[in-house]
Amino acid sequence: MFQVNIVDVANDQAIFEGHGWDAVVVVATDLAAIAQDEIKILAKHAKQIDQRIGQSATLLLAPGLAGGRLIVAPVVNATNEYSDVSVFAKAAREGIVIAKAAGAKQPLLVVETSQDKRYQFAKQVAALACGQELWQSLELREATAITPAFSAIGLLGSDNCSGLLNAVEAGKILARDLCGTEPERMAAPSFADYCVEALKDSGLAIRVIEEREELERDYPLLCAVGRASFNVPRHQPRVVKLEYVAEGAIDRTYLFAGKGVIYDTGGADIKVAGGMAGMSRDKGGAAAVAGLMKTLSILKPKGIRVIAELGLVRNSIGSDAFVPDEIITSHGGVRVRIGNTDAEGRLVLADLLSHLRLQAMTAIKPQVFSVATLTGHVVRCYGGYTALVENKVAQQAGMGHTLAGIAEQWGEPFELSSLRHDDFAKVHNISGQGELLSSNNGPSAITARGHQYPAAFLINASGLGQHGTGSAMPLPFAHLDIAGSATEGHSLYGKPTASPLVTLLQSVLGGNV
Repeated sequence: MFQVNIVDVANDQAIFEGHGWDAVVVVATDLAAIAQDEIKILAKHAKQIDQRIGQSATLLLAPGLAGGRLIVAPVVNATNEYSDVSVFAKAAREGIVIAKAAGAKQPLLVVETSQDKRYQFAKQVAALACGQELWQSLELREATAITPAFSAIGLLGSDNCSGLLNAVEAGKILARDLCGTEPERMAAPSFADYCVEALKDSGLAIRVIEEREELERDYPLLCAVGRASFNVPRHQPRVVKLEYVAEGAIDRTYLFAGKGVIYDTGGADIKVAGGMAGMSRDKGGAAAVAGLMKTLSILKPKGIRVIAELGLVRNSIGSDAFVPDEIITSHGGVRVRIGNTDAEGRLVLADLLSHLRLQAMTAIKPQVFSVATLTGHVVRCYGGYTALVENKVAQQAGMGHTLAGIAEQWGEPFELSSLRHDDFAKVHNISGQGELLSSNNGPSAITARGHQYPAAFLINASGLGQHGTGSAMPLPFAHLDIAGSATEGHSLYGKPTASPLVTLLQSVLGGNV
């Protein structure tokens, strides 16, 4: 696996030559706040001749320090009341880029300890940000056989958190590989195979559904999306089922549905005017969930059961493509009228959630999630942030606020959106023939409440609507739209982030490191 291991370093003497490190990367809000006197003095003297010191990431010649290299990466705007821990991530990335360019192979990361509660996980977030910066795409790795830039990254004063960080990075790499790889290399069968290979000997229960008869019986909406792909063997749909069960007593259960639309042409409602480019990233939800399961399989936390279903399908065009106005009965037994074939992700999720709902009904303290690059509307509303839309059961339990709090601490901020009665009215029995409408026939980005009302569809199409606050068996459900946060950088070909893997992990772990 393309991974740089993070190593816990307890002794401040590691900043000096002879301790195995060949560069010191300091991430600090203020030169005066640097704990190590040798670094502080050197940086202070350097600032007298170079005003960039403390303003932008800078390499200093530092005889006596590790590798003779000192890189000062300032954290900008940390005192601003609207800043979050991502300012530390940004500084760390800037510093590690310089270390790589300078030829270092084993840099030591020194992150200022802040008393500000916003930054209590700044060291961990900074270390993970280095992994995000250093990741290279699977296509490039397979084409050029490149190796990681560093043999290791030391994290000074990390309090034995390297096990967690390396497990997270392993999951993130899997998620980035799955999300960011082009649609032929990571077609649905290849995506499933890559998961199976990455998770072999993990202790997870793994099952891949590939037979058409079983898929059409149990995932009818998913198969409608993939109908035109069945005649191309390398594009045929798959459903990957994953399960982690801790040893000993189980006291809570988490169930995840991941949207894995390998490529979204728009189907019969074909994407035009260049709108199809970048749609190989429409599998970010399934990728993030797969990465989460990888991390859990390494950490092996106690007391939990985690169930995941990944719906992998190509929304192809062709003579057998599904079209608007078709009525298809979901796995949950709901008649669904297709409003737009380019609103395919919610169809995939509805069948997955229906299966998870049935398992949740007999599970211990279940929480149900869907994770998907679902709408352009969420990008229009929130830019690069994840939107969380929850049902009333989850809202009353404070699930969304808890997740948002965790996300803020770990550098994956969420925006909370509320479901309204209008959202359910938008999809209910529009024709008067009793079916549920999957979507309107316009782009979500210009549709009022374009990322909220799909959650209403998911609730009713999956059967989760039967498990509201007044039911005999209420089930908390949260839908995470990651269309804006699944990638960074270039709008079409940006680097996958694996978001919201860390937030979901910390939620599953109870918010503890």
